[in-house]
Amino acid sequence: MSQTPAPVPVEQLRFALPPVHETAEEERAYRKRRLAGALRLFGRLGYEEGVSGHVTARDPEFPDCYWVNPFGVPFAELTASELLLVDGDGQVLHGAHHVNQAAFTVHAQVHRARPEVVAVAHTHSTYGRALAALGELIEPITQEACGFYQDHALFDAYTGVAVDPEEGRRIAIALGPYKAIVLRNHGLLTVGATVDAAAWWFITMERCAQVQLTARAAGKPVPIGHRQALATREQLGTDLAAWINYQPLWRGISRTEPELLS
Repeated sequence: MSQTPAPVPVEQLRFALPPVHETAEEERAYRKRRLAGALRLFGRLGYEEGVSGHVTARDPEFPDCYWVNPFGVPFAELTASELLLVDGDGQVLHGAHHVNQAAFTVHAQVHRARPEVVAVAHTHSTYGRALAALGELIEPITQEACGFYQDHALFDAYTGVAVDPEEGRRIAIALGPYKAIVLRNHGLLTVGATVDAAAWWFITMERCAQVQLTARAAGKPVPIGHRQALATREQLGTDLAAWINYQPLWRGISRTEPELLS
């Protein structure tokens, strides 16, 4: 009778964690690759609406400067080398394209208000806009939705396309310390300590909005209780948990579309 194989020692098991880079140059290259990958994923998922939508990543050496997708370039075609470096006033410092000034106004103010945030994601996704049209928050009706429980806000105003820095400041104030915000009549915005985390929060928030709207159309959703929702958020609602959840998506996009890394 054969014996059961001995378990592999825990110290030999592989578990991915966010990498730590020794130089700003290495960290910059890493963030740009992840940013290009996130934008391509957003394109695949149908989050692109004309020229609307931005994902930004703070530069590791110049904290008031941000890498961002160029105005009018399709998400699905972006490469790391095409990203723009823009200062806090929206002036292009590196790159050959324009930046969407209206969208960047909000991102710059969020980055300034939240120095610990590396990345900000906002696009005009379908279910996010539907939830925003109702002026509602994500309800704790699924395990994934609990990741946002008491950790996102509603900006309960709409004043047109955001081109005024003051409008961006009001959104940043409404966001406060949270990971996400619903912009009424506009859509979703998420932040993270990594590009991967901000992208994952946006993707899963969009899916939570879809589930919430679908469940309500079918009947009366049953909410998860306060204590259980908080406990679930403690397990699933960290930026590390978001980074880990995002890795299969990164692996898929980086292997099937390796040109994004160039």
